[in-house]
Amino acid sequence: MSNNKIILFNPRSANSKYRIPNSILQVGASIDGLFEYVFVDGNLEKVAWDSIEKYLETGNFKYFGCTVMPGPQLKEAIPFTKKIKEKYPSVITIWGGYFASNQYKVAIESGLVDYVINGIGDNAFPNLLRVIENQDFEKLSSIKNLIFRNDENKIIKTQKEDLVDQDKLNNLPYNYLNHFYPLERYLGKTYLGSKTFSYHSSFGCPFTCSFCAVVPIYEARWRGKSPTKIMEDVLFFKEKYKIDAIEFHDNNFFTSRKRVVEFSKLMINQQISWWGEGRIDTIDKYTDNDLKLIRQAGCKMIFLGAETGNDELLKQMDKGGTQTAQQMKDFVARLRHFQIIPELSFVLGFPADNEQLVWENIKKDIQFIKEIKKINPDTEIIIYTYSPVPTEGSEMYEKIKLSGFQFPEKLEDWLSPAWEKFDLRKSPLTPWLKPYMIDAIRDFETVLNGVYPTVSDIRLNKWQRFLLKLISSFRYKIGFYWKPKEIRFFQHIWKYRQPEIEGF
Repeated sequence: MSNNKIILFNPRSANSKYRIPNSILQVGASIDGLFEYVFVDGNLEKVAWDSIEKYLETGNFKYFGCTVMPGPQLKEAIPFTKKIKEKYPSVITIWGGYFASNQYKVAIESGLVDYVINGIGDNAFPNLLRVIENQDFEKLSSIKNLIFRNDENKIIKTQKEDLVDQDKLNNLPYNYLNHFYPLERYLGKTYLGSKTFSYHSSFGCPFTCSFCAVVPIYEARWRGKSPTKIMEDVLFFKEKYKIDAIEFHDNNFFTSRKRVVEFSKLMINQQISWWGEGRIDTIDKYTDNDLKLIRQAGCKMIFLGAETGNDELLKQMDKGGTQTAQQMKDFVARLRHFQIIPELSFVLGFPADNEQLVWENIKKDIQFIKEIKKINPDTEIIIYTYSPVPTEGSEMYEKIKLSGFQFPEKLEDWLSPAWEKFDLRKSPLTPWLKPYMIDAIRDFETVLNGVYPTVSDIRLNKWQRFLLKLISSFRYKIGFYWKPKEIRFFQHIWKYRQPEIEGF
C-alpha cells in the first residue's frame, strides 16, 4: 500500500451556506492520476481534526496540503498544522492560498510549514511532490511559484510562473469530491436561486490596486477559461443537480468583454441566474447591447469595487484604470436601466497625513454613498474598513509603514480575535483609525442597512423590511447615526445577514 498519500484540507470558513471548496479541488486536479489523495472539508466536518488524524494514523499519508485564506480559516489551519508537526513530525506540510502567499515569511519561520505554494499550484504542487519523492532537492529552486527554506536556513522565493492555459488543465474532480461529501450539500438556496453553484472561471486580475491581496500573487496577470469550457461544467451541474444559479468567484470575471459576451450567448434560455465581480471602468466600456445581453443571460447582480468617492484617493490606490466618482454615479444609473443590481464595496478609513484628514475623508465617503443610493436605490452597498496588504513599493504601503503599523511577527499571533476581524476588514488595528471613527462607520452602516436592507437576505419578509425602514428613515434623512440601538436590536433578533461576511 502506498505511503505517500496526500491530505488536501479546506479549513472551516463559514457556519452555513457552504461553497464547493474550489481551491483544494484545483489542487486535486493537478495530481489526479499521479498521486493518491483525499479531501477533508472543514466546513462539512463536525470535528475536522478527527478525520485528519484518522488518515494520519494509517501511516499512509506523507503530505498535508492546506489552503489558507486570511480570517476564519486560520483557526483550524494553524493549530492543526502544529498538531501534525508535534504528533507526526515526518509528515510534510504544504500551505497555499492568499494568506500563505502574502504572509509567507511568518508561515515558514514558524517551523510549522515546510513549503508554500505562491499563487497558482497547477504545476508547482505536483512538481514539488516529484522532487521530494525522488529526493532530488537540488531542483527545488527550479520549481516556479514555490517558497521554502534551504539548507542554509534562508527563505527562497522562486520565480513566478506564467498563468497556464486554463482549458488545458485537468477537469476538476467533482465526482471524486462527491465520494467524500455529497455535492448537493454545496448547492444551497441564495438570493440568486434555490440551488447555487460556486465556480472559478478565471484567475488573477490585470490591475495593481495597492490595497488588494491579489496583486502580490498574480502581479497584474489574468487568464480565464473559454466560454465553452465554463459551459461544460455549468451544464454538468444543471443536468445532474438541477442548479439554477451561479456565483462566479473570480477576482475579475468581466476582464475580457469578448469572453463575457460569448458566455452570455451560451447562457441564453438556460434559466440560470448568476453573479460576478468586475471593475466599473472595465464594464462601463461594454455597449448597451452587451449589458442587455448579459441581463438576458441571467446576470442579476455585479460586485464592483467602488472603494471611495474621492478621486484623489483613487489615484493613491493605484486602481490602474480610469475610475472616477462621476463615473460611478453614471454607471449605477446605467445599470438601473438594464435591471442589473450594482453591488458596490467601499473601503473607509484609508491612511492620510493627519487624523483630521482621515476623518474628513470618511465623512465625505458617507455622503457619497448616500448620493449613490439616491441615484439608484437598488444599489447594494458593502462597507469595509481599510486593512493593509503587503503590496511593497506602493504609495499606500509606504504611508502604512510610516504610521507604525506592522503585521504579527509570529504565526500563532494571527489567531487572536482582533486579527481575525482585521482580516475580515471589520475591525482594524491601524493606528490612524481612531475609535470614534470606527464607531461612526459602523453606526452609519447600521442605519444604511436599516433603510435599505440587502436583497441578499432572503430570510427577511416584507413586514420586517418595512419596520426596519420605518425606524431607520428619520435618522438617515437628518444624518443622525449615533448609537442606533433600536435598529441593531431588530437586526439581531432577525439575524440580519451581512453579505460582506456571509455572502449571499
